[in-house]
Amino acid sequence: MTSAEAHVKKFRKELHSGIAAMVLLALLERTGEEMYGYQIAKEIGAKAGGASFLKQGAIYPVLRSLHAAGLLSSRVEVSMSGPPRRYYAISDLGREALGTWREVWADLRGFVDSLVEPGGANG
Repeated sequence: MTSAEAHVKKFRKELHSGIAAMVLLALLERTGEEMYGYQIAKEIGAKAGGASFLKQGAIYPVLRSLHAAGLLSSRVEVSMSGPPRRYYAISDLGREALGTWREVWADLRGFVDSLVEPGGANG
């Protein structure tokens, strides 16, 4: 792997990590109901239209991190057809954080677009 490829990989990982957290909170807010990991993965997959932005295996560490930070609540339910399922819901703190993250995202997206898009920022 070249140095440039390593930088791209690191950039993607860091960018995806923050966006994944925001997307998961937004999805749980939008549905307004508890969901377990596989349901969340299916919903994201359906909305992504086949794009591989957030793979199923990458969702679980983000869910655990959001839960540990108090941004999600969770409960475990026994399943007769398999292992127990952990259901997640956005917490009040999660809603507050999501509101702030949306503002930061909008500001950042506008700024980056103004510099990156052709003809942007004195281009």
